[in-house]
Amino acid sequence: MAAVEGLRVRTDPRLIAGFDKSEDAGVYKLNDDTALIHTVDFFTPILDDPYEFGQVAAANALSDVYAMGGVPLVAMNIVCYPCSLGMDVLHEILMGGADKVFESGALLVGGHSVDDAEPKYGLAVTGLVHPDRVMLNSGARPGDVIILTKPIGTGLISTAMRAGMASPETEKRAYEVMSALNLGASAAMQAVGAHGCTDITGFGLLGHMCEMALASGVAFKVSVGDVPMIEGASEYAAMGLVPGGTKRNAAHFRSRISAPGVSEESMDVLFDPQTSGGLLIAVAQESADELIARLRESGALASAVVAHAVAQMELAPTETGEGSPARSPLIEVSL
Repeated sequence: MAAVEGLRVRTDPRLIAGFDKSEDAGVYKLNDDTALIHTVDFFTPILDDPYEFGQVAAANALSDVYAMGGVPLVAMNIVCYPCSLGMDVLHEILMGGADKVFESGALLVGGHSVDDAEPKYGLAVTGLVHPDRVMLNSGARPGDVIILTKPIGTGLISTAMRAGMASPETEKRAYEVMSALNLGASAAMQAVGAHGCTDITGFGLLGHMCEMALASGVAFKVSVGDVPMIEGASEYAAMGLVPGGTKRNAAHFRSRISAPGVSEESMDVLFDPQTSGGLLIAVAQESADELIARLRESGALASAVVAHAVAQMELAPTETGEGSPARSPLIEVSL
């Protein structure tokens, strides 16, 4: 946030979500029935196959609209590409992205490209949502059940792939997870009246949980055994095939997390940065079974209760270092 600190920006009562509260997208109210969702995301290739890379990058960008409870309306390509690679590879990347946008029901309306030394691809997406049904990461309440809609571990598996140590089956599963849209999961949470949501991306499960807990004024109790993980992710963590982003996430968020007795390997999976991860949904206890049933009907890759929200005062304070006062953690992780 240091890069945007002090920027001169306008305020407007119609702005429902901006960049000041770690929301997944910006939301602007047009009228009593309609709000616009704006988001953009792009990154360098994480898969060797250009078509699959395009699929994953597009699914990742579209996910922010779904996390806000909206429906994608239009999308525009963002392309950074070295012309020396030729147009065949770029065509495959764009084809993958276009097919994923088509699957979402949105319209692909153009884009922008620049000649760059390293390929990068993604989308700028605009979506629609009712102003009264926007899903914010600040909506979790004490007593809520927290449900995750995709297994985690894509960062670890991507690292293993680059090292040539991932099995073909694990690579295929990671691609299936990353390329899957959160469309059905978003519709399911809206149907049951969920309280809040965020999607799991670069900060990993625990990092995005910390953001949700902080924004909502609650704390979360998490059991490692309840968290769905892609097969092989834990083994790669134990082998030390851990991406740098995992360590950065741990360094940033670890002081707000209590995890007595939890192994470093397990924490590495929980901090693992995800690409096009699942939705993390806060829902009332009495609606949890219905949401899980709807998620399964929608084809969501997971429908797991991974945490319970409690009042922050319910978690025992932890020491933050010599000379610093103890403070209550945002997350308590147990085996």
